[in-house]
Amino acid sequence: METQKVSQQSGRINIVLQNKKSDDTHKIKDRYITKNPFNHIDDKFSSFVGLSKLKQTVNEIYATIIINKKRQEMGLFSTKQVLHMLFKGNPGTGKTTVARQLAKIYYDLDILSKGHFIEAERADLVGEYIGQTAQKTRSIIQKAMGGILFIDEAYSLARGGEKDFGKEAIDTLVKHMEDKQNDFVLILAGYPYEMERFLDQNPGLQSRFPFIIDFKDYNINQLMEIARQMASEREYQLTKEAEWKLKSYLYKQKSESIQNFSNARCVRNIIEHAIRMQAVRLIYLDECTTDDLIYLTEKDLNL
Repeated sequence: METQKVSQQSGRINIVLQNKKSDDTHKIKDRYITKNPFNHIDDKFSSFVGLSKLKQTVNEIYATIIINKKRQEMGLFSTKQVLHMLFKGNPGTGKTTVARQLAKIYYDLDILSKGHFIEAERADLVGEYIGQTAQKTRSIIQKAMGGILFIDEAYSLARGGEKDFGKEAIDTLVKHMEDKQNDFVLILAGYPYEMERFLDQNPGLQSRFPFIIDFKDYNINQLMEIARQMASEREYQLTKEAEWKLKSYLYKQKSESIQNFSNARCVRNIIEHAIRMQAVRLIYLDECTTDDLIYLTEKDLNL
């Protein structure tokens, strides 16, 4: 289930497909009784730092699916959940990464039939002349059926005012949110302030999203955990001196660049640059030990 492949890329449309297993091990009926019924969901989010509200929300969705399944078996009334979401958060807080993971989870839980992920932006939805916008938007939605359509910086759809074709894209999205909600999830994402203004400009839009998730900025300890995790995934490790230097730098960045600080994205850039600096440092050595190749030192953090 973890396998994925990029099958198409057009402009900034990004489609990720899930590979379907031939067996039925993902069927919900096999998960009725476990010691902790949320274990498999916790595993999916085990590498994610923070995001407690999101994890709680996914657990609620899963529990409702299971109980609705039991209600059906008992002949009781049950309804399918509407899972459209709004993500609000600053750069590097994990909005896109989480949306990709949700596509896998929803597929694994049989909520979505395909579980693929499509990322789109304004240019993929808004046309240049009358009639083109609705056609482009419907085409993207059709491609997203059975999966998740993720639109980052969604407020850009409304930036042109009343005469802009972006309003037509919003209207088309809203219509299909209602008509095709049983096998289609729309996630709109963007910076908190801009998303609030976007919702204010479109009365009734917010009520169509039962799940609104705030992606908070990471604190220093969380950023350090992310740094260690990113290094470990690449089989590197920060020395104590390097950690002290990075921690001091992050304190300074968060205090001086509140509006422009890119959270985990900033940390990723630092780690990747440190790896390159380590390579430049080691290339002059005749022989390298395992520790030489693993440890990122204070000198490698060229901040």
